Amino acid sequence: MKRMQAVSGGVISSLLLDEWIKEWLVEDIGRGDRTTEALLLEERMGGAQWVCKEAGIIAGLTIAARVFQLLSPDLVFIPLVEEGAMCGAGQTIATLEGSLAALLTGERVALNMAMHLSGVATLTRQYVEQIRDLPTQLVDTRKTTPGFRALEKYGTRIGGAMNHRMGLDDAVMLKENHIAAAGGIGKAIAQVRRTVPYPLSIEVETESLEQVEEAIAHQADIIMLDNMPSVEMRSAVEMIRAANPQIKIEASGNITLKTIRAIAEIGMDYISTSAPITRSTWLDLSMRITS
Repeated sequence: MKRMQAVSGGVISSLLLDEWIKEWLVEDIGRGDRTTEALLLEERMGGAQWVCKEAGIIAGLTIAARVFQLLSPDLVFIPLVEEGAMCGAGQTIATLEGSLAALLTGERVALNMAMHLSGVATLTRQYVEQIRDLPTQLVDTRKTTPGFRALEKYGTRIGGAMNHRMGLDDAVMLKENHIAAAGGIGKAIAQVRRTVPYPLSIEVETESLEQVEEAIAHQADIIMLDNMPSVEMRSAVEMIRAANPQIKIEASGNITLKTIRAIAEIGMDYISTSAPITRSTWLDLSMRITS
């Protein structure tokens, strides 16, 4: 695998991915896989299957393949489903052939990664399905596990969401504390426009109609409605659309599967939530040696 489709329309290079995987393997293997080495399996070949033990969206199989290939370049990992496929309990999702030692040593690292990403993708898909017929796009956030952001955001993309900024260098986002430190929305936007390189967009987090009005007046590119009651949110959308239809509107804050559709129907361009990453549970996958 030379490249893997990833986040923000770009790729995770094979070099970067390999470095991450090597760190995961070093953490798990330490001074050696005592059990596998003691069984004298280095020269033995065998096969295995990956099985989905519960229904869910599969993500991370291409990365799992690389885990095993770094341990044994000749090992063959064959995905039986596409990334993003819904799989049922008991379904075989991949077959593996090669060094038994590599299969056993890489098993836990590869499964842990795929179970986590599949869990993220599965919950993401549930959120996406709530608004699939609406013109609102679900986006993720920067609430990610340190060191694992690109992969967790890959999981949300596989689930059907769009990635929000990957990091602080992607766009300007004036949040509550930035606004307080700058002395208000107007001052914050003015200062940013004097210093930020073109063409970075400016997003402003607002918590009241007064703040929305100020963000409109100072020509924010995106206005986030943060934790607003639905009545106030509806008024904010009407204000923004009437003032400048080019301004994008994002809703955020305590978005749940029960509330996301009603919020989207108010007229949002985007709804952002950390839930698919922070509230997801791992999808149960297992590996079974077959020969």
